[in-house]
Amino acid sequence: MFPRPASVAAAVSGPPASGRLADVSSQRRIRRGQTAVDAQLDLHGHTQDTAYRELIAFIDRERRAGSRCVLIITGKGRLGAGVLRARFLDWIASSSIRPLLAGYSRAHPRHGGEGAFYLLLKAAKS
Repeated sequence: MFPRPASVAAAVSGPPASGRLADVSSQRRIRRGQTAVDAQLDLHGHTQDTAYRELIAFIDRERRAGSRCVLIITGKGRLGAGVLRARFLDWIASSSIRPLLAGYSRAHPRHGGEGAFYLLLKAAKS
């Protein structure tokens, strides 16, 4: 009924090239929902500021714990125009998160589909 704002459509439909998964077989497994999820973070109810801080802390904590694939639930928002979902790709491209990631993908429908993302974490250096 209502058109999506251009910024949301651009953020969700076209992931930045630098965030693509490096390994094609990993990307296929993730898209098919065949990759085990080590932990998940649900951002429902957060403001943009608290969601971003929570995301950074969660990624850092899970990386140190040895997690490789985590699920981030942003939600779809009203009429598919969720603010957190729209900002998510900007957040993972930021200089504080990008170096910690091996890649990302939209979640399989059983894990939230359009309202969730998988993040592949780089191994923590000892």
